[in-house]
Amino acid sequence: MVEVSGDDALLLATELQRGGLEVVFERVETAAAMQAALDVHEWDLIICDYSMPRFTGPAALALYQQKGLDIPFISVSGTVGEETVAEMMKAGAHDYVMKSHLVRLVPAVKRELDAARQRRERKQAETIAAYLASMVQSAGDAIIGKTLDGTVVSWNAGAERLYGYTAAEMIGRPISILFPPYRPEELPEIDAAIQRGEGVDGLETVRVRKDGTAVEVSLTISPIRDAAGRLIGASTVGRDISRRKQEENERLGLIKDLTSALSHVHPGPESGAPSPKRRTPASH
Repeated sequence: MVEVSGDDALLLATELQRGGLEVVFERVETAAAMQAALDVHEWDLIICDYSMPRFTGPAALALYQQKGLDIPFISVSGTVGEETVAEMMKAGAHDYVMKSHLVRLVPAVKRELDAARQRRERKQAETIAAYLASMVQSAGDAIIGKTLDGTVVSWNAGAERLYGYTAAEMIGRPISILFPPYRPEELPEIDAAIQRGEGVDGLETVRVRKDGTAVEVSLTISPIRDAAGRLIGASTVGRDISRRKQEENERLGLIKDLTSALSHVHPGPESGAPSPKRRTPASH
C-alpha cells in the first residue's frame, strides 16, 4: 500500500479481510520505500493513494510501470474528481476506488486479481506452446498435423526434408498427396483408427515425395483432442527407413545366396559319410 496514513491503510486492509481475502501488506509513502518493497518481495497487488505530501499517485504508477510488473494497480482517494480518475485510468491504473465508497474495493480487487491470474496463465500457455512449436520445428523427424478431413495444418522442417514439399506448399492441402496410388486401402484404415480415438504405432509403409520417388517410412500417428476432449485431428511422426530397409534386403539376399550355395555342396569324407573300401592287389 502506497499510503501516507497508517489508519487509512488499516481501514483498507480490514475491508479486504471482510471480503474474504487474506491480507499481508507493507505500507510505504516514498518512492525509495516503494522501490525497496518491490525489490525485496513479490506482491499480488498495489493499492495507492492519489494525494500524498512527498509522493503522488501518478509518480507511484510510473515507478510501477518501470518495474514491468503485471499485477493490479488500484488507485484510492477521497479528494480527487472524475477528471483525475480518468487520467489515472488512462495512464495505466487498473481501477479507482473512492475512500468514501469502499464497498467497491473488494469487488475491484477480486476482479483485477482474477484478470491478472488469467493473463499469467495465458502467457504461460503461450510460452509453452512456443517452446513446443520450436521443438517440433527443429525435430529431425517429419512431424505433420492434419484435421479429421485430412487437411494439413502444420508441417515442420523435417517433413520438408523427407517429402520435398515446403510448408507453404502443403498446408491447406490433403495429406493423401503423399499416399501411393497402389495402396488405396491404407488411408481409410488410418482414418478409421483415428476416428475411434486410436493411434497407429510403428507403421512401416511407403510415401511419395514431391519429385515422384517413393520413400520407405516408419509412421506413428496419434489422435489430437482439444481442451474439452473432442477429437479434432491427428499428428503424424515419420522417419525415413530406406537405408535400414536396403540393409535388411541386402542381408536377406546374402542369406538366400548362401543357402542356395550350400544346397549344391556334396558332402565329402569329412562329413561323416562312409568312404569306399580300397581293394588291395593280390600278390603272386
